[in-house]
Amino acid sequence: MTMSSSTTSISARKTIGAVFRREFAGYFRTPLAYVFLAVFNAFAISLAFFVGYIYEAGVANLDRFFLYHPWLWAFLAPAAGARLWAEEHRQGTIELLLTWPVTVWQTALGKFLAGWAFLACALLITTPIAFTIGYLGDPDVGVIISGYIGSLLCAGACLGIATIASALTRSQVIAFVVGFLACFILVIVGYGVFDELLAGILSPSAIEEVRRLGLWRNLEPFTLGLIDLRPCAYFLTLSFAGLGLSTLIIERR
Repeated sequence: MTMSSSTTSISARKTIGAVFRREFAGYFRTPLAYVFLAVFNAFAISLAFFVGYIYEAGVANLDRFFLYHPWLWAFLAPAAGARLWAEEHRQGTIELLLTWPVTVWQTALGKFLAGWAFLACALLITTPIAFTIGYLGDPDVGVIISGYIGSLLCAGACLGIATIASALTRSQVIAFVVGFLACFILVIVGYGVFDELLAGILSPSAIEEVRRLGLWRNLEPFTLGLIDLRPCAYFLTLSFAGLGLSTLIIERR
């Protein structure tokens, strides 16, 4: 019984690993992936220096750098996640994929992890800004690492939403638009403009509860060096809820 369970577990890991390698390599088969990475890096650094004025602030930290990451992920995570299922539908390869000795859940997990790893690569190439801040001042390394962890979790949450959109349609464009709009709503939740819109509808306590659903509200503790359980649970819930719902959608289709 134990040996059978262990063998099944090993087989599942190998299957998920095979799907992961296939999908992750697929991102780099076209020049679009490199354009994606370059655009993310350019926007992340430009927003930090020219909008957040990180250099003029005279403080050796990256809180103004991470401030704009929810906006970046709201746009770029759906762009990366739109292909996960929509591309399979468009090319007609999903039927072939699901005839392999692999469950829909294993396929969905491998695809999701590949997309998340690709977003991690985009985040990784921004690390020169951290070295620049370290050269110019004496930042708290722990706070910077915490900010990167929070940003990666935020990326996973946006990717989870994008995965649902991709599973619902054959068109990558439609999947991107739907994913972007959903992520955009979660980004603006918690900002002053959104609070003003709700002021005449909800009580202050209810507005505060709604603000807790915003991406930036949950990323903020990480930028301060605080790895709290609630923000972690929030991001992971969005990530794996998206993974679970997309799996159910594919199974029903």
